[in-house]
Amino acid sequence: MNNIIKELESTLLKTDLPKFNVGDTVKVFVKIREGGKERTQGYEGVIIKHGGHGVSETITVRRVFQGIGIERVFLVHSPRVEKITIIRHGHVRRAKLYYLRERTGKATRIKEKVGVRRDAAKEPVAAAPAKAAAPAPEAKAAEPAAAEAPAAEA
Repeated sequence: MNNIIKELESTLLKTDLPKFNVGDTVKVFVKIREGGKERTQGYEGVIIKHGGHGVSETITVRRVFQGIGIERVFLVHSPRVEKITIIRHGHVRRAKLYYLRERTGKATRIKEKVGVRRDAAKEPVAAAPAKAAAPAPEAKAAEPAAAEAPAAEA
């Protein structure tokens, strides 16, 4: 019975999601239907809760708009959630950030993790070594000439 459920759920899981944790600032793009039209709306905020697993995995995203805190719960694998992009990786020491509800202003700031690659930064990093590899043979060509000169003097 469990195997059948797991097989059905595996077809519904998204595979292109970035790895995110509590404390990260994310932008969730949600499909919204207004009348007969459908459009995508971004919702940017801090993940204060990450719960569930599999198809029922959820994240609670909190943002402050005009001085009022707004929290939305998103089903991560829902067809309404178009994509999730990570803006900042936060350094936190708790699993749930409910204490942010009582704080306002600068007290709600979360430190940024140092040394964590962002999704947007991965592409330029991959392209940089290819450019750096091209000048390397030229440098090697210059070295033997320098090595030959002292040999000619001796």
